[in-house]
Amino acid sequence: MPKILCIETATEVCSVAISSQGKLLALEENHEGNAHASQLHLLVQKVLDSAGITLQDLDAIAVSKGPGSYTGLRVGVSTAKGYCYGLGIPLIAINTLESLVRGQGLGERQQETTSLYVPMLDARRLEVYCAVFDNQANMLQETEAKIIDETSFADLLSANEIYFLGNGAAKCKSMITHPNARFLDDVLCSAKGMVHAAFEAFQSKHFENTAYFEPFYLKDFVGTTPKKLV
Repeated sequence: MPKILCIETATEVCSVAISSQGKLLALEENHEGNAHASQLHLLVQKVLDSAGITLQDLDAIAVSKGPGSYTGLRVGVSTAKGYCYGLGIPLIAINTLESLVRGQGLGERQQETTSLYVPMLDARRLEVYCAVFDNQANMLQETEAKIIDETSFADLLSANEIYFLGNGAAKCKSMITHPNARFLDDVLCSAKGMVHAAFEAFQSKHFENTAYFEPFYLKDFVGTTPKKLV
C-alpha cells in the first residue's frame, strides 16, 4: 500500500498532497504566489500530520516536473530530491499539464464524452504552454509553447468539442471563439491531480534518476532587471 507525497509548485499555487494506494489522504495549498520557498516545508508537515503519518512512512516522492515557472519548478524539484536522498526512496515526475487534466477526474473512470482537453499554463503575452489530451488523459499532442491566435486548434475544433483549462486559458477566450470551444474557469494546478498518475508510475516502477533529474522547463529562463535598478 504505497504512500506517496505529491508536490506541485509549477505555477502560482504551492500544493502538497499525501496519497495511499492511489487515494488522496490529505491536501494542503497556498495560493498567495511567490511563497513556495517559505511555505513548501510547512505544507508538507501539515499533510503528514493530517494523514497521521511521518516522512519515514513514505514510499516515494512525486513532483510536478513542468512546464511552468522556472523558480517554482526549482523549489519543488530540489525539495523532492532532498526528501528522496534523505529517505532513500524513489522520485516520480509528473507532467504538469497531465496532472492539470487528471485533476478533472480524467483517467480514473470511463468518460462517456469524446471531448478533448487542452490544459494551458500562462507563459507571457499571448503564449501558453499546452498539450492535447483525450478523455482518458492520454496525451495526443506533445507539450509545446504556443502563441495563440484566431486559428489556434482550428483543425481539432472542426471535429471535436474541446475543453480549455488552466491559468493560461482565460486570456485565450477572446481569440478562440469556435462553437466547439469550451472554457473551464478557475481550474488551477493542484497536487491532488498528481495522485493517480503517481500511483500508476509507482506500480510500473517508472522512477527518475534522482541525481540527474532536472525540471522540464520547455524554454530557457529569461531573467529581468528590477525596475528600481534600471
